[in-house]
Amino acid sequence: MSATPEIAREEFASYVGRLDRKGRTLVFHDSDADGVTAGVVLEAALGRMGFVSLSRIAPGRERDAWSVENRTLIASHAPDSLFLLDLGSRGEPLIDRGEVCLIDHHHPDGTPPGALLISGFTWRPIPNTSLMVYDLCSPIVSVDDLDWIAAVGVLSDLGDKAPFPLLERVKKRYRMAHLKEITTLVNAARRVSDCRPDIAARALMTHGSPAALIASESSDVEWMRNAREEVKAEMAIAKKAAPKFSGNVALVRVRSTCQVHPVIAQIWRTRLPKYIVIVANDGFLPGRVNFSARSAEGVNLLEFLRGIDLGEGEGSYARGHEQATGGSLPVERWNLLLEKLGFIP
Repeated sequence: MSATPEIAREEFASYVGRLDRKGRTLVFHDSDADGVTAGVVLEAALGRMGFVSLSRIAPGRERDAWSVENRTLIASHAPDSLFLLDLGSRGEPLIDRGEVCLIDHHHPDGTPPGALLISGFTWRPIPNTSLMVYDLCSPIVSVDDLDWIAAVGVLSDLGDKAPFPLLERVKKRYRMAHLKEITTLVNAARRVSDCRPDIAARALMTHGSPAALIASESSDVEWMRNAREEVKAEMAIAKKAAPKFSGNVALVRVRSTCQVHPVIAQIWRTRLPKYIVIVANDGFLPGRVNFSARSAEGVNLLEFLRGIDLGEGEGSYARGHEQATGGSLPVERWNLLLEKLGFIP
């Protein structure tokens, strides 16, 4: 795990330098704005470095890169080298053969055997993944024209006050209103019921500036605008849900085919700063409950949730950030979690 950004740049340059540029290279990234922009920037940068057999994909609603579904998807591309972006890190292998590099800013949970993990989790301030990718590629190849794409990821994860030079430069070159709207559009592509982060990525890649994308009448951008309206309508419904309380935990239940639960959790976190807020979505995936958890500073959600013993079973939870995490559990295990939290007698 890279101790500093300077060491990370050296490790990344060395890693990229030993790869076969004619081999099959896969960029597998998260579906949110940070993951999508990180994937787009890296794909463009690798292409400029001379990689000739590039693929870039994002997971669907199952965002656990180590799930059987996603490992099968990765394996279908038979990559000689794999870049995993913004999807966490674990000690289990992702592919049976080939080089692996993970770039991430969440709490690290191990490194696959033989892989390179570039984690910004211990850096201060903690960067987001698109910013990390941009900074890692900058010393190797020109990516100046991609600064606005990387900035969309920064705005999505860290906001417009993030203390990074890239954001300050971008503010002087582009209209912030355009960048914020693009951030909303890109996130809508994964929050909408028909999750299509590939459309958002293509829109970013085929427009040369924020102004060009905002003014675009392309089918991709129009689809993103429609997605934003669907998410907006679902958010209006979800905002009406009221919390229930057990100890220091506030639970909000919503039912939507859109990924509204993370935003609702953030809204309630500000309203209930003394509580751990959990927003559960019963309508996102059949047979499962997807949930987002948020807390104020000083409450480590990873430790809190991992301290609740659900036994072995399907699903994943308590990965990500100390004050922002979540999970996806089958209904039976979710009900066990509710029982442990005191919501079910």
